[in-house]
Amino acid sequence: MFDRLDVPVVAAPMAGGASTPALVAEVGNAGGLGFLAAGYLGVEAVAEQLTATASLTSRPFGVNLFVPGAKSTVDVTGYRERVRAQSPTEPGEPRWDDDSYAAKLELVMAMRVPVVSFTFGLPSSGDVDRLRAAGSAVVVTVTTPQEAEQAARVGADALCVQGSDAGGHRGTFCDDGISPGGGELFGVLAALRLVRARVDLPLIAAGGLVHGADVAAVITAGAVAAQLGTAFLSCPEAGTSAAHREALADGTRRTALTRAFSGRPARGLVNRFLVENEGHAPAAYPQVHHLTKPVRATGDPELMSLWAGQTYALARPAPAAEVVRRLHREAREALAAAVLRIPPM
Repeated sequence: MFDRLDVPVVAAPMAGGASTPALVAEVGNAGGLGFLAAGYLGVEAVAEQLTATASLTSRPFGVNLFVPGAKSTVDVTGYRERVRAQSPTEPGEPRWDDDSYAAKLELVMAMRVPVVSFTFGLPSSGDVDRLRAAGSAVVVTVTTPQEAEQAARVGADALCVQGSDAGGHRGTFCDDGISPGGGELFGVLAALRLVRARVDLPLIAAGGLVHGADVAAVITAGAVAAQLGTAFLSCPEAGTSAAHREALADGTRRTALTRAFSGRPARGLVNRFLVENEGHAPAAYPQVHHLTKPVRATGDPELMSLWAGQTYALARPAPAAEVVRRLHREAREALAAAVLRIPPM
């Protein structure tokens, strides 16, 4: 279905509140495809968002689920004490949970969501078959050619190829606990080309894409669509917090990959919490996520997880539909200009 979009632009699922029914609907109504983020939400809240989105658009839309990983046995006691010493509020309990994965899967099948994507791992081949039987297309987020091959084997209809330049959590299946990105890092174009050489599936490219020329670049490199998250964070329809919006608008912070906020590699704007805790945070997701949640909720930009891609400073705030139309126009202009610049042989 991605090659049938009027505009080859996908609004990324952004867990934590940024993705809203209004944002998803506006992107779809403008010709793209929007994704809700089921991560961190209760099952009832996901159902409410799905219903609200369906009431706002007749266009297809998607929802993203977090695949639960193995429970980490790393002791996070020391990290909890470290965070307590830095924060004006008491840290949360570092508990493990599966994000109600099974219940959310049953929900999206019952509600026949047009597209269901997965991050942090693979759905089973049986679940892929059940989703297809319910009328859903299945997308798996991958960061390496090896992950792409695994996703193809379980029957994914398409892959979201995420480059290391992307904001927010890395979709890597396994976190090695050592390297900043949880494993080998590929920028979006490198990841796209390497995956294209290994699997024959529709590819959606993600990572640092904020301009129509970026959309044109990944389309010419083999993608059927470009997925953007940071480009939509400052839209009025997004649920982005005021402090996060201000930091994005300021545009002076660099970005970095860190486990400090959640125990999983994620790219965000560098602030005091990231600097003081990078190198100390254990690879223990979602325990660290629950531990830091009260701290992040203080609203202090020096304590929040300010997720953003590497090119965030180039994004331009506008209503979501306007962003989609601008990306479409810029992509066509970039492709036309490229044809003129490359003379025939």
